[in-house]
Amino acid sequence: MYHTWMRYFTPSPAHHRLGLVCLGVGLQYGALPTVGPRTLDHHVAVVITAGRGWYQTPDGRRTTVTAPALLWVTPGVPHHYGPDPDTGWDECFVDFTGPAATTYTELGYIEPDRPVVPLSDAAHARTAVGRIARAARRGNPLLEVETAAAVHELLVALRRARADMAPDGDPVLQSLARDAFQPLSVAEHAARHGMTPAELRTAVRRGAGCSPKDYLLGIRLGRAKELLAATELPVAAVARRVGYDDPAYFSRLFTRRVGTAPVRFREQQGRTVPGGWSNTVPDPDDPPMLRSPGATIERPRGT
Repeated sequence: MYHTWMRYFTPSPAHHRLGLVCLGVGLQYGALPTVGPRTLDHHVAVVITAGRGWYQTPDGRRTTVTAPALLWVTPGVPHHYGPDPDTGWDECFVDFTGPAATTYTELGYIEPDRPVVPLSDAAHARTAVGRIARAARRGNPLLEVETAAAVHELLVALRRARADMAPDGDPVLQSLARDAFQPLSVAEHAARHGMTPAELRTAVRRGAGCSPKDYLLGIRLGRAKELLAATELPVAAVARRVGYDDPAYFSRLFTRRVGTAPVRFREQQGRTVPGGWSNTVPDPDDPPMLRSPGATIERPRGT
């Protein structure tokens, strides 16, 4: 015996321009029927939350699937899978499509070459699927946008839940982030980790979906924006703070990547904060309180 609930959607051309749309959602439990062999023209994320079963590759090889796990169904790729007939399994699935899926694939969030992905935990993925299921109520005027947003959330949750990732993230990425403001080359960063530059590129590409250079640049420019917006440091001092000894090079790089010069960015975003910004992330459930009616918001003390 098994239980199945599912809904399917047909987003409009305007919704497709969001870049990612949800085509369907389902929750299923028990000794479910075998799926396939079949080929689809869109993506499906099948999250197995309990039980076990199998997945068969196009060349006929079978892989054991043990919960928690993710099955990636990708467009144009034949797939064939099913739960153990004696135990069954619990699954939730989301069908989706859109040009943003190509970008998610390039960033390593969707892995066509890994149709079976062990997960460390499926709780956050189930939460995202639950959002889609709740949005699927009949007559919801926000259906397409709500479900599209939840697909983005699902892809992030599945990426974070991969069993080959540490709960706090990749230690190589953490170390790079700590050293991001030091004037080190990629080769020097690699040597610090006992890796070749090629090995570091592979590790960062797998962990962050980009090259080490772009990963470090994103951290540096993010900090530069904070300093430009919240302090009166000269641009040359900001450049040195984020690892660039040549302020002219920093300005050219900032302008090319951000789309505006550092001085112009400061004019647009600048807001002097006495004492600096706080390094403590505010608790959304306990926001800073007003001093008194009509007073300015009390900000955490900076460091």
